[in-house]
Amino acid sequence: MGIIEILVIAVGVSMDAFAVSICKGLSVRKLRPSYPLTAALWFGGFQALMPLLGYFLGVSFADLVGTVDHWIAFVLLGIIGGNMIKESFENDEGCNLDADFSFRTMLAMAVATSVDALAVGVSFAFLRVNIWLAVALIGITTALFSGAGIVFGNIFGCRFKSRAELAGGIILVAMGCKILLEHLFL
Repeated sequence: MGIIEILVIAVGVSMDAFAVSICKGLSVRKLRPSYPLTAALWFGGFQALMPLLGYFLGVSFADLVGTVDHWIAFVLLGIIGGNMIKESFENDEGCNLDADFSFRTMLAMAVATSVDALAVGVSFAFLRVNIWLAVALIGITTALFSGAGIVFGNIFGCRFKSRAELAGGIILVAMGCKILLEHLFL
């Protein structure tokens, strides 16, 4: 898997954090420079950590499933992407987060938005991926999207939340299909 594919996946998995950041930005009356930075560090950090954990978990049993690894990556990315697509169409009463940037709140949101990155990390274990490059790209991409999401949410509101989730889901499903097709026909 090349840098472009990893970057596309990084954008896909960062969309949940981006959507939450948009809502968080909407909840802030006066935008302080620390808010985008806080979101970037929390979300980017956890989005980098989770695929690394998933990768090491996947490596531990990669030899057992080497002949079906492309199917596992396809299924995991398909499920994650499909769930993001489904969530983008659900009417969830808009953005209902508060302006709390405390340790407890940010930890809970960072973990919640990065669980899908754990599964992506497991799929990376079955593919030829430079995990350190992947982790860096996912973390940096998510940090940038999250910081920008706080600002965009503060300015524009929730209009982009469902579109961000839909785009992320489509990207992950497409990457899963690409991985499967490459293994079946190359």
